[in-house]
Amino acid sequence: MPIADLVHPELGAYTSKVLMPDDFAQFWTETIAEARKASGTVTIVKAATSLKAVETYDVTFPGFGGHPIKGWLIMPAQREGRLPLVLQYIGYGGGRGFPHEQLHWAASGYAYFRMDTRGQGSAWSVGDTADPVGSTASFPGFMTRGILDRNDYYYRRLLTDCVRAIDALIELPFIDAERIAVCGDSQGGGMSIAVAGLDPRVKAVMPDVPFLCDFPRAVQVALREPYTEIVQFLAQHRDKKEKVFETLTYFDCVNFARLSNAPALFSVAMMDEVCPPSTVYAAFNVYAGKKQIVEYDFNNHEGGQAYQERHQMAWLGGLFGVN
Repeated sequence: MPIADLVHPELGAYTSKVLMPDDFAQFWTETIAEARKASGTVTIVKAATSLKAVETYDVTFPGFGGHPIKGWLIMPAQREGRLPLVLQYIGYGGGRGFPHEQLHWAASGYAYFRMDTRGQGSAWSVGDTADPVGSTASFPGFMTRGILDRNDYYYRRLLTDCVRAIDALIELPFIDAERIAVCGDSQGGGMSIAVAGLDPRVKAVMPDVPFLCDFPRAVQVALREPYTEIVQFLAQHRDKKEKVFETLTYFDCVNFARLSNAPALFSVAMMDEVCPPSTVYAAFNVYAGKKQIVEYDFNNHEGGQAYQERHQMAWLGGLFGVN
């Protein structure tokens, strides 16, 4: 169904009201540095699967606070030299699932890593990673967990996990550290923008129908959860609006987009009720690197799916020299 959101040419000219805090970079530099000092080891164990054309490994690495985070590492069984790496982050409520569910990156000659999402993984795919940190009062879901304090907010932990995944993989002898890409749809798309803004080791970013963009507008125009979790939280905590949006400025992908110089391939669904087009364009319009966007005029939050994956494989193959 069409939604009441901006259309062209307004979309291309839209400017978010989100401002970057003066200590934004310092906050994230200190957060990542703190995580790197935490204890924890990387373990990579060959997974028992029936897959023959690829090798599959069950990876555990230390994320925020040294907490163990899971992921699948999948590579072509026959390979030569160092491989470009694609890290995929997962949409809201999902987990890493099973190794056989997405094989197109490994089949195309990449090392592919699908990171589990702490505390999620029971809505539409399974996960194996706990979030051992408790929460203050919050609306059911993840959007308002710790939202009254930027240091306690759930997405501080999750976005830190994303950077630590790169730390865990980049030194492996079969990974080409100069060809690292991040991708994801919805929440995973927002996470990929964030990591591209936080970590200069990322050389390409592919956010599909990204979530976590332009919170002030999103809570006004999104028709479906998860942004509505924030709305319902504030409907009860009527005196917490300023504090909530102060916290969210440190996690808004509009601000991360301003910091990234990696080439980017975005996608947007023009009838998206979850991540309205204006929120996606809020990040895209300020994205600092070379960028392009693919529009799906008649799609809701499912976006382009296999069509967009086809765009990604052609685009990244050209960028990384993978034929």
